Amino acid sequence: MAPRISLALAIHNHQPVGNFGWVYAEVYEAAYRPMLEALERHPGVRVGLHYTGPLLEWLMAERPGFVERLRTLVAEGRVELLGGGMFEPVLATLPERDRVAQLVRMADVLESLTGTRPTGAWLAERVWEPDLPTALVRAGYRYTIVDDNHFRAAAIREDALWGAYTTEDQGAILRVFGTEQGLRYRIPFGDVDDVIAYLRAHATEEGDRVGVMGDDGEKFGSWPTTWEHCWGASRWVDRFFTALEANADWLTTVTPGGWLAERAPIGRVYLPTASYAEMGEWVLPADESLVFADLLHRARAEHLPEARYLRGGFWRNFQVKYREINDLHKRMLRVSEKVAAMPDGPAHDAALVHLMKGQSNDCYWHGLFGGIYISHMRLATHEHLILAEDIADRAARAGGARVDGHAIVDADMDGIDEVVLATPGQVVVLKPNEGGGIGTWDVRAAAHALAAVMRRRPEAYHETLVEHERRLVEEAAHGGRGAPEDGEAGVGSIHDRVSTKEPGLAGRLRYDAYERRSGLVHVVPSETTPRDFLDAEFDELGDLVDAAYAVAELADDHATLVRDGSVLVGAQRIPVRATKTIAVGGDRAAPTLEETVTLENHGSVAIDATIALEWAVTMLGGGGNPAAYYEVDGHRSAHDTSGISAVGAIVGSGNTYVGVAVASRAEPPAGAFWGSIETVSNSEGGFERIYQGSALVFTWPLHVEPGGGRTFRVRHALSTTRDRAAEEGF
Repeated sequence: MAPRISLALAIHNHQPVGNFGWVYAEVYEAAYRPMLEALERHPGVRVGLHYTGPLLEWLMAERPGFVERLRTLVAEGRVELLGGGMFEPVLATLPERDRVAQLVRMADVLESLTGTRPTGAWLAERVWEPDLPTALVRAGYRYTIVDDNHFRAAAIREDALWGAYTTEDQGAILRVFGTEQGLRYRIPFGDVDDVIAYLRAHATEEGDRVGVMGDDGEKFGSWPTTWEHCWGASRWVDRFFTALEANADWLTTVTPGGWLAERAPIGRVYLPTASYAEMGEWVLPADESLVFADLLHRARAEHLPEARYLRGGFWRNFQVKYREINDLHKRMLRVSEKVAAMPDGPAHDAALVHLMKGQSNDCYWHGLFGGIYISHMRLATHEHLILAEDIADRAARAGGARVDGHAIVDADMDGIDEVVLATPGQVVVLKPNEGGGIGTWDVRAAAHALAAVMRRRPEAYHETLVEHERRLVEEAAHGGRGAPEDGEAGVGSIHDRVSTKEPGLAGRLRYDAYERRSGLVHVVPSETTPRDFLDAEFDELGDLVDAAYAVAELADDHATLVRDGSVLVGAQRIPVRATKTIAVGGDRAAPTLEETVTLENHGSVAIDATIALEWAVTMLGGGGNPAAYYEVDGHRSAHDTSGISAVGAIVGSGNTYVGVAVASRAEPPAGAFWGSIETVSNSEGGFERIYQGSALVFTWPLHVEPGGGRTFRVRHALSTTRDRAAEEGF
């Protein structure tokens, strides 16, 4: 009998919670619609397709005809729809109850659309942990797909990946496919004839092998340069599908579930914690990531056998690498507990949906592109969690439970307690051991996380940017035309491209010495300029910014923190006491937040400097968003610009779409300045600046004689024009 083999394509299509509608539409036209039409043109090709919950909801609302056509292909047995977590969470990071709830909800939706309940689950970012079979099987799934990287970590060789394995946890048996690397790298970037030859080379007379290629659907037309390759002049997908049909006598396309229905697993495996190979690199600290990447690339280039044992870091350590991710994750866990405690009913159902949307994976990690740095998606994730918590708290409050007031809890689960001040209008979380900074400042009615601002920190890919711009300068100096345009040498992986959206980005790299919390106390030299401050190029004379404070007094409406620290005067450290009080007030529609700082000189030398109180806030002001603004004396400017106000002015800021405004006043009258906090991050379109928030800084001349003291105050009066929970009927 002639050698035979099967091919199971599993194409994963995803758009994040909070992404812009026009992005959904663009990718639909570039990748999702063309793929569906190609499948309709080639009836001999069978595939598995996965559409994540956010994308599926958009398709049902905006492109219902697409869903109808998809339903037809499923009914004809030509497409298998894979399930998974409804809103594409990394299941490993969720409580077990939420893992099952996400998985079941997705299965319910797909069954309602097609009449068929999915048996296969797509894993977000292929993040695997050994206890996942329990939730997957409990939710009714029989198999999932991971990468070859997972199997290498379990000592399964690449040539043994042409089939499914069984694994189990606590007796829950799951089948696991491994994506075959040779296929993943060739489809769609290799030559069609080479893909067919590669499959023929792995065929057997028994026909007992299946090659699984599971990867992103966006690389079929949406990634840079791929539309022309896949659907334009090159017509790669149609040529590939034609070749599959032409070789159907020995090459059979199957769905993953269809293969499992006919074939037994080829072995047993216990996979360790893993994701795809690049993720193990990205989760490492920036300096270690550079070392690891160089080591791995050299080992692969030299075909060293030890390359298969190089795995990098553990996915959960994104919560260590980025304080902001950890805060988001721990918020999610806290909200999950509150939602789980709600009685059944409409309020619980609404809160659960918001919780699930707040678990969407995209902002819980960061790699070569996007992730936690994408401001509008980060704020959307916070928004859903704020709404879920608000609905749960309103229900608890109506039932007589105490949900407002103060609490001392380990909110970020680092073993050190934080202070929480909660009212019907806002939730404020203070971090006493790190400057008493405000890491959470939620406006409940508007469901807006004012303090969700990213720190500017080194990233490994910044080295790539610096080297890229250095090379361009050298080429220009030698009369060269610069780097070749992307795509000139053919279509390659998105991971290999280097491009920039504007020149000189390497010169805009800035790094913060502290976490971007609000209410921080700086003592700086008198000659420090606003630009020095905004560019993180100033000297810190005091040790009051992110050092430990003690909780001296705590009530439902305020917390007082104290630090015995020092201020540098000349070469001498002068002992000082800083007392900081954060007070909350107002009502749901118009909450207030006030910070009062007293600095006492306990030394024998006078202190002459500048004291600055910094507020890092976001109004979603990226790209000159006309809804986001600063306002002083009736003059508005974009929230992502810089400015200076006269002494004593009220500084207004807000976002008209979000429905929140803040009027900030200093006592005694102070000067103020502000400026955008921007990171340089990579995206599918190249390196770019991204607005992460804005630093609003109030400054006073500081002269304190020995034994004396000075007091400074900033008061924020908030107003809201929307009540999101009320809009939903709660």
